[in-house]
Amino acid sequence: MPHKNLLHPASVLLMLLSCTLFLTGGTCISHTKPASLGRQAPVIREPSADGIAVYGSETVSVDASHIDEGYVMVRYGGDNAKVKLQLEAFGGQAYTYLLSRGGKYEVFPLSSGGGVYSLRVYENVKNDTYALVFEQELDVKLKNEFLPFLYPNQYVSFTPNSLAAAVGRQVCTGCAGTGSEADIVRSLYHYVTENISYDEEKAAQVAYGYLPDVDEVLASGKGICFDYAALLAALLRLQGIPAKLEVGYAGDVLHAWVSVYPEDDGWLYGVRLYGNSWNLLDPTLAACGGGSPLIGGGNEYKVKYSY
Repeated sequence: MPHKNLLHPASVLLMLLSCTLFLTGGTCISHTKPASLGRQAPVIREPSADGIAVYGSETVSVDASHIDEGYVMVRYGGDNAKVKLQLEAFGGQAYTYLLSRGGKYEVFPLSSGGGVYSLRVYENVKNDTYALVFEQELDVKLKNEFLPFLYPNQYVSFTPNSLAAAVGRQVCTGCAGTGSEADIVRSLYHYVTENISYDEEKAAQVAYGYLPDVDEVLASGKGICFDYAALLAALLRLQGIPAKLEVGYAGDVLHAWVSVYPEDDGWLYGVRLYGNSWNLLDPTLAACGGGSPLIGGGNEYKVKYSY
């Protein structure tokens, strides 16, 4: 039976049209301390469709070989022009993505952590009407709660050979293995906010379903809110530091930012960066001259989706 009017988080991407946000005080979000990662040298994680656990139909293939690592891989081989993937954990948030045609696997994070997920694929029937064409239940038991935010995915995309990896190595020379994670966060944050300019023209033309390309952002030196967040999250993950690309509201403005989880304490622009807790960073605000990168105690920022 057709399912009408599926909500798509990609529509949130139109929040990139503005970098005007509330300027408030400077503390950070703190949660109950999870188990330590025991960080050594940075490890660049690469998703892999190994065929150990595969589900599918004529047009859909789901590789769940590494769901314990915090991601699932899906490919669509049909000819429908508008296809959506929905991932919903039991009792959790529903995440909806656009699937590309061409039969290549794409990576999607299991952002809600461990638990039972419903994975559904919908094809467009007409206008905003979609029909369910595939459904699979996944029982996810994560090896580590940070893993969904250490691998690349459709929104935070990188490889060991990407420009982002090279830039990260250059910026963090002398940090990896010897410097603190707070030092690495500070170095990468400064790089992004000081080298990427807000792209007003791109913001005015951004289309529904836009996906950030962090290497293109680095090469051009320009980006919009979603680009800032995706780039900083990628650079942090490439250094083995858990980072969430967050999408939601800053006040009543749709926006994107980053939450980072360093293991040790440090200072960033005069504001305390707390180790062993998630810290909210807003690179767009700082790059646009807004001052403090850590905003309030989370009261002005309301997360809808974490990637």
